[in-house]
Amino acid sequence: QVQLVESGGGLVQAGGSLRLSCAASGRSLSSSAMAWFRQAPGKEREFVAAVNWSGTNTRYADSLKGRFSISRDNAKNTVYLQMHNVKPEDTAVYYCAAGGWGSLTDNYPYWGQGTQVTVSS
Repeated sequence: QVQLVESGGGLVQAGGSLRLSCAASGRSLSSSAMAWFRQAPGKEREFVAAVNWSGTNTRYADSLKGRFSISRDNAKNTVYLQMHNVKPEDTAVYYCAAGGWGSLTDNYPYWGQGTQVTVSS
């Protein structure tokens, strides 16, 4: 069984930065891809970014390229999402996912509970 716990969310002003963390436990995910998704109120969950097992291959939602950066530390079983120049439209619950690849939620069997990010204008 895999547990994913997100942290680092909170209230941030537009233009600021925030780093989210997702710690995995239960079994090592060092050989699995990991990803971030987000879900704003009233909207479907959407893909943000993914990173392969070694951290050498990343994918991003086109609209977020250049502002968000995904990375991982396999020694800590943790994946990060660095967010820069945040905008009010980035307000959402951010979810960590593991065990899949790509931008579809159905590809990932493991999910965290989410962390709220609120961007004030």
